[in-house]
Amino acid sequence: MSVLAPYKMPQSVLVVIHTPALDVLLLERADAPGFWQSVTGAKQTPDESWEHTAVREVAEETGIDARAGGCVLSDWGLENVYEIYPRWRHRYAPGVTHNTEHVFGLCVPAGTPVRLAPREHIAYQWLPWREAVQRCFSPSNAEAIAWLPRLGCDGGTG
Repeated sequence: MSVLAPYKMPQSVLVVIHTPALDVLLLERADAPGFWQSVTGAKQTPDESWEHTAVREVAEETGIDARAGGCVLSDWGLENVYEIYPRWRHRYAPGVTHNTEHVFGLCVPAGTPVRLAPREHIAYQWLPWREAVQRCFSPSNAEAIAWLPRLGCDGGTG
């Protein structure tokens, strides 16, 4: 059994949840009202796979089972390295200033119910992808959503 580290790992996933019509699910952060984003979350252990992290974080933050029928989880093969916002650096080990983020898309059927984790998010909305790009506070999140029309529900593999 793995023991969770006292600090967050600077390795995380970004999961752009969307419908076949390219409506994107955005979540409003509980610790930063007005900050809208896709699902994000850090690996719990160094050996946790990116895919497992994505599936776990989606379930924790939205109640959506990424492996359910009708859902397609795609590894977009994109990674972002960015500076961690100073307001959140206390969650990481001393001296850690950057995070590596691995990007996934999750295509879900229109009308998929969302159940928020109230400690993490206070609201959600489905927006057309162009509006979602504009609403995101994170540049890397906005950029990932901008890739959506090229990648769609098959992650660009079909």
